Amino acid sequence: MAKRGGFSGGMPGNMNNIMKQAQRMQRQMEETTKELEAKEYTASAGGGAVTVTVSGKKEVVSVKLSEEIVDPDDIEMLQDLIVAATNEALRTMEEDSSSAMSKLTGGLGGMGGGFLF
Repeated sequence: MAKRGGFSGGMPGNMNNIMKQAQRMQRQMEETTKELEAKEYTASAGGGAVTVTVSGKKEVVSVKLSEEIVDPDDIEMLQDLIVAATNEALRTMEEDSSSAMSKLTGGLGGMGGGFLF
């Protein structure tokens, strides 16, 4: 009796190549993630009066304030500038991360980060 389907067990060659490529992509994504986590991103607000640095792990590393911006009568403005600088640094980090992952995945949307094989 003849076998049907053309598979004699095991993976066909093309599927094996796809799995190897997927594993290679996963390794590259892990390496890129480690590199991105080691980076730091800095942004300023208020004309440089407030400077915030964040890590690729989304942690605030430092906050620097110019002496002239510290006005005890206007704490709200200082708080707003810190928030603005922090958010800009985080946006920069996210853009860098998205760009790096997009290069690995060839622009396949949504496959960065949690794409596991």
